[in-house]
Amino acid sequence: MIWPFRNSRPRQGASRTSQVVALTRAEFARPHSPGGDPDAQRRLCRGMRPAGAGRLRASLAARTRFFDQQVLAASSGGIPQVVIVGAGYDDRALRFRSPGVGFFELDHPGTQADKAARLRAMGAGPDSGGPTLAAADFRRDDVAAVLAASGHDARRPSLFICEGLLVYLDQPTCLRLLGSLRERAAPESRLAASLSVHRDGLDSERVAAVANARRRDSETEPWLTILPAAAHLDLLRQAGWRPADRIDAAELDTGVEPGRSLLVTADPQPA
Repeated sequence: MIWPFRNSRPRQGASRTSQVVALTRAEFARPHSPGGDPDAQRRLCRGMRPAGAGRLRASLAARTRFFDQQVLAASSGGIPQVVIVGAGYDDRALRFRSPGVGFFELDHPGTQADKAARLRAMGAGPDSGGPTLAAADFRRDDVAAVLAASGHDARRPSLFICEGLLVYLDQPTCLRLLGSLRERAAPESRLAASLSVHRDGLDSERVAAVANARRRDSETEPWLTILPAAAHLDLLRQAGWRPADRIDAAELDTGVEPGRSLLVTADPQPA
């Protein structure tokens, strides 16, 4: 197998943050389905410029554990579609490949083009059991229409995943995106999301500004939405989702600072 990415920089427009996440995740010990590829993340990262997640590694480990379990539970529970929004270089379509389960991945066109080429090099395109990739700019595009055009079936249940995504979107965009996912959510569907939160009594814009000042990629990929937990959950309700289970990421990894990352599931509110 010839890998065209060795010692190369990412394609123009590909998210470097997504690559850092994937490179870090490739080092974790993770489960896989009986028919899945346990080496998928490492192979997807072949040739990426090395990087470390630094102090965010523990939070990423907790998130990865949570969302891996959500996908495994959905697949074993008979949910036939998994939609990963802001997928980046996520490997779950390959790692958790299961008969009768289709994966749809949405992300920015630049990142999707790079990932599509990597999947083709691996022999893991959509015709070979890989995910269906769809390009979307969440600030402008109608995500419900993008999913419909990609072959997603709104009559069948789906697991919708928003991992590490909403913090990069402003609140109106979050609301519009989550509402579009609700449009595509058949009964028995579920949303799983990570929410960046802060304690009550702080100014959310100030919290985001301080957080971005500590980040290397804040100019190109700034954090925009960090809210108190109650406000974040209310945003889900406004978009048509009923919060169900929730857990502080610190409960999944002792290296995570409590009160910073909330991992939640939600069910579609009745129409």
